[in-house]
Amino acid sequence: MFPECPGILRQKPFSMRTSKAGILITLLTGLLFNNLLAQNNLAGLLQRGISNYPGIKARSSESESTLREVAAAKLEYMPKISLQHQYTYATSNSLAGSFYPNPAVISPSGSIRNGNIDQAAWGSYTSALVEWNVFNFGKVSGNVRASQKLNDASSANLESVIFQHKVIISDVYLLTLMHQRLTFLQGVNLQRANAFLDVVRAGVKAGIRPGTDSSLASAEAAKAKILLLQAEGEYQTQSLRLKELSGIGAHEAIYIDSTFLTVIPPRLDTGYWNSQLNPLLRYYRLKTEASQARSIATKRSYLPAITLVGAAWARGSGISADDSYQSGFSSGTKYQVHNYLLGISTRWTISDFAATRQRYKSEYYMAVQDQELLNEQDLRIKRLINESEMQYQISIEQIKTAPVQWQAAHDAYRQAFARYESGLTDLPTFMQSIVTLNRAEADMAIGYVNVWRSVLAIAAAKGDFSIFMNAVTR
Repeated sequence: MFPECPGILRQKPFSMRTSKAGILITLLTGLLFNNLLAQNNLAGLLQRGISNYPGIKARSSESESTLREVAAAKLEYMPKISLQHQYTYATSNSLAGSFYPNPAVISPSGSIRNGNIDQAAWGSYTSALVEWNVFNFGKVSGNVRASQKLNDASSANLESVIFQHKVIISDVYLLTLMHQRLTFLQGVNLQRANAFLDVVRAGVKAGIRPGTDSSLASAEAAKAKILLLQAEGEYQTQSLRLKELSGIGAHEAIYIDSTFLTVIPPRLDTGYWNSQLNPLLRYYRLKTEASQARSIATKRSYLPAITLVGAAWARGSGISADDSYQSGFSSGTKYQVHNYLLGISTRWTISDFAATRQRYKSEYYMAVQDQELLNEQDLRIKRLINESEMQYQISIEQIKTAPVQWQAAHDAYRQAFARYESGLTDLPTFMQSIVTLNRAEADMAIGYVNVWRSVLAIAAAKGDFSIFMNAVTR
C-alpha cells in the first residue's frame, strides 16, 4: 500500500460544486481513456489495420474492378445501338467499278461524268444502326462466367489478404508484448546488478573484498545495461511495426494487454479442419476455376454469331438529280431521301480457328498450372497444421517446466548471494547465478508468448482466425 503524501493531507477539502465538477471530469476522462484502449487493444488494432492498411485497400479496389468487369460482360447480351450525324462539303465525281472499303478509303459517291467537276456542295447524312446477337453459341455466357469467376477469385484474394494481415498483426502484437516484458525484466536485472555493485564496492572499500570484485561487478552492471538497451530497441522496433501494420501514427500510444504473459490458452480441439474454409486454399481453388472458365471462353470465341440488324438513315445534298449545284448550306443539309433496313446476318472468320486453338491451349495450361499450385498449397497447409499442433504441445510442456526452472534459479541466486556475503564462494560463481536467474525469467516470459504464438500458428494454418480470438477472449 502506497504511503499518503502529507502535502495532499494539508489541502482544504473540496466544495460540493468542485467535487461534482471533478467527478464529471474524471468520468469523461475515464470514458475517453477506455475508448482509446478499445481502439488500441488487439481487437481494435485488427479492425484499424483492416480499415487503414494500404495493401488491403489495394486488394479491395481490385475486387471492385473485377466486379465492374462482370457488369460489363453481362451488357454484351444487350443490343448495340450506333448513332451518327455529319455535314460535309465535298466534290462529287465517281467512276464505274468496285473497290475494297477498308477503313482508310472514303466511300465514293456521285455521278459518272466525262470529266471531273471541281465545284463542291454541302451534304448531310444521319443514320441509326441496331445490332443484336440473338444467338452466339455461348460466347457471351462464357465471357460472363469467366468474369464472374475472376471476380470470385479476386474477392477470395481480398479475404485471404485480410486474414493474413490479421495473423501478422496478432503475431507482431505478441512479439511487442514479449519484448515489453523482456524490457521490464532487463530493467529489474539492471537494478539487481547495480544493487550488487554497491554492495561489492562497499566491501572493497572496507578492505574485505579484493579490488577485482569491483571490476567484475562493474562489468556485470554494464552488461545488464547493454541487455536493457537491446530489449528496449527490440520493443520499440516491434511497436513501430505494429503501428505500421495497424495504420496508426508513430506518436500514438498503443495499449498492450499484459494478461497474455500470465495465462495459458485453453485446451484446443486440434482435430477438426475444414479445408473449404481456408481463405488461401479458397483463393487458389477459385483462381483455378477462373482459369478454366477463361479457357472455355477463349475456345468459344471462334464460333460465329447470328445477328438481327435494323437501320435507318437520311441524306441531303446540294447536288440535284440533274447534276445542278446549289451552293447554299441549307440546300445541302436539308434531308431529301430516307431509307430503312431490317435483316439477319452472320459472320464466321474460319481462319481464326488456328490462332484461337493456340490461345485455348495457352489458357488450358494456365489452368493446369493453377491446379498444381492449389495442390502445392494444400500439401503445405497440411504440413503447417501438423507442425503448429506439434509446436503447441511442445510449448505447453515448456511453459509447465518454466516455473520449475525459475524457482530453481531463484533459489540458487539467493543461496549464492548468501554464500558470497559470508565469504564462502567467489564472485564469478555468484555472477553465474545472476545470469542463470535472468535467463530463467526471460525463458518464462518467452514461453508464455510462444504458447500463444503456437495457437496463432494453428489458426493461421487452418485458416480459422476464430481459434485464436476465442482463446484470447475466454
